[in-house]
Amino acid sequence: MLMREEVEVLHTALIMKSSTKRQWVLVLLAWFLGAPVVDSSSRLLSVTSKVGNQAVLPCSWKQRLGAAARPDCHVQWATPTDRVFELRGAQRWEAEEFRGRVEVPVEKLGSGDCSLVISDVQIGDAGSYESFMVVGGHDGASKSQVFIQMVRLSVLDHKSTESRGPGEDLVLDLFTRHSVRVVFQDRNSSDWSVLWARGDQEAGRLLKHPEEEQLTFRRLRREDQGTYKVLDEHGLAVSTVRLSVEERPKALRVTELLETPTDGAARRSCSALLVFISSASLLHAGRV
Repeated sequence: MLMREEVEVLHTALIMKSSTKRQWVLVLLAWFLGAPVVDSSSRLLSVTSKVGNQAVLPCSWKQRLGAAARPDCHVQWATPTDRVFELRGAQRWEAEEFRGRVEVPVEKLGSGDCSLVISDVQIGDAGSYESFMVVGGHDGASKSQVFIQMVRLSVLDHKSTESRGPGEDLVLDLFTRHSVRVVFQDRNSSDWSVLWARGDQEAGRLLKHPEEEQLTFRRLRREDQGTYKVLDEHGLAVSTVRLSVEERPKALRVTELLETPTDGAARRSCSALLVFISSASLLHAGRV
């Protein structure tokens, strides 16, 4: 067994190794971004979002640089391997894969909020992000890159189970403009078939909404039962829908119609139909 002193030495060595590794990562990142780094420790924050939603990666530079307002805020966001976003005054830069989807609200920077807002989140966005502030550079002083915050982003796909009757429609949400195809697997098969691809306004009984990211699967049949997956351009699942198509009791279908917002005349017709079905069921039971 290790003596107490040996355990303490080993623990210290592990800490130094971890710290050295992080310093090397920061040095390499600084070399890539063109500025020296002032290292600082920070707890890891976690953010979870679903595909197509918005994610906010928290960041507050006042925790590192003090409470004084900085009119020349120069903020950078990066993953361990690539730059993601950079903002300095009116100048901004964003990585190609994040084009049009990332922002640091300028109106909040002066108060210390350097949070990165990612819109239309994708599965591929998952990972670790780090924020930095670049300071100095005035009166001949060299610039320094100050580490602010590390955030881990987790991205989840959508999952649901749906039940419809024969002849009814199913609305499939695409959730994002980066969804490029819908594939289908029959209940009794292990094969997948492509039902729809981006650019198709209508494919068989699948109709793309002209404005919304939605598909309508019209006039369902029993053979439409199975699993539907919406995939992005990398083949990653945006959503998974398991569908069953079964004949449902008439009373249940009429009840669903009554719960659907409509005009008064239609509701009265549905109510009368429900009374008729209920009466017919009672008469049948009496005869039996």
